[in-house]
Amino acid sequence: VVACRPGMRELEKLQSRFGFAHVTENYAEALSYGVDAVVVASPPADHFEHVAASLNAGAHVLCEKPFTVEPADAWHLAELADNLGLHLIIAYGWNWIPAVQRAKELLADVPIGAIRHVFVHMASDVWQLLHGTGTYQEADPDFPPDLATWNDPRRSGGGYAPGQLSHGLALLLWWSGLAPDAVMAAMDPPTGVDLFDALLLKFKDGAVGVASGASTTTGGAPREQIEVRMFGDSGHILLDLEREQLEVYTPERGTITIDLEPGDGLYQCSGPPNALIDLALGKSIENRSPARLGAAVVEIVRAAMTSSEELQYVNCGDGTWRRD
Repeated sequence: VVACRPGMRELEKLQSRFGFAHVTENYAEALSYGVDAVVVASPPADHFEHVAASLNAGAHVLCEKPFTVEPADAWHLAELADNLGLHLIIAYGWNWIPAVQRAKELLADVPIGAIRHVFVHMASDVWQLLHGTGTYQEADPDFPPDLATWNDPRRSGGGYAPGQLSHGLALLLWWSGLAPDAVMAAMDPPTGVDLFDALLLKFKDGAVGVASGASTTTGGAPREQIEVRMFGDSGHILLDLEREQLEVYTPERGTITIDLEPGDGLYQCSGPPNALIDLALGKSIENRSPARLGAAVVEIVRAAMTSSEELQYVNCGDGTWRRD
């Protein structure tokens, strides 16, 4: 129906390529056309305003990650969608890929007991993007990202943690069902646009976990690294999307390895937009990246940033250790 973004030249290209009936630089005008579904892909600092306006206009919404910058805004939007009876999806594409669905089914078929420890690691080639010196490999040359959306913390809300590690956190929470309680974190740099993240997580049932994130240079990682491990009181499970490896172990059944198809672990974000349309059409499907999940991730990221700014280290050595 309508495309909305800054720049009339870019809008004309969008209209020509995809056949939009209308184009505009004003989102209020875009919503005036009576749309049924909206994709919000503006800078994170604008998500709250744009999602709220879209919901209040009666549209189902798919919002890019990070959902919002502030947790209170995320929870407000989740409640607003519920109150209006509308669907709100966050663009956590990993939650929808075949390997992750197989992993969720495997954990249901082969329980590992109460989860006591979790680990999630993510690395992706956004070094240049976060430094403002380049873009990502898959960027459309006709529609390059505005670098300030990534390297200006006033617009992005941070760096790697909100922009990328949020994917891994959303996958971990959706798969495990754990509810976050507290976070301690070290980030490099500790404020502004973080490039490397180390998070210590505590969950409401007493489980603990670790989340790590690293930005790599363009071309340094031919595909994103995401690895999740979960340890229960009666087994453990591994999902490595880079190597397309999925296996579970319990004492009773030993190690069970699932043969994933080549490409099952590759990132794609067709799941969330397809779900947006299906839900808008009234189809009964599972929302694998709901707004409340997005709000929980925003809480973790914001708490981690606060912890990183205020972190006090406890000395654990005098610096005399050396490798021979």
